[in-house]
Amino acid sequence: MVIEGFVALYIFMLAAFTGYEIISKVPVILHTPLMSGSNFVHGIVLVGAMIAVGHADGFWQSAIAFIAVVLAAGNAVGGYVVTERMLEMFTSSKKDK
Repeated sequence: MVIEGFVALYIFMLAAFTGYEIISKVPVILHTPLMSGSNFVHGIVLVGAMIAVGHADGFWQSAIAFIAVVLAAGNAVGGYVVTERMLEMFTSSKKDK
């Protein structure tokens, strides 16, 4: 099944609106666990981008799919870096003796 033009745009807009509404209602204390869970989703996006590279026909489709892989990989790695830095805020600065 191929999703064409306006249907794909409609689904994207609904997903963006729903995601914004859900995330904006999350209490501050839950942001770190939420980010850790969203890193899993970033990994799925990366797999989807790699599948797009495999199914690309022609130069422009391959180029756009490659850019999607690079951006998805950067997003996944960046999510883990941010989560690690946030978790460091909760560790004790005192050294154990």
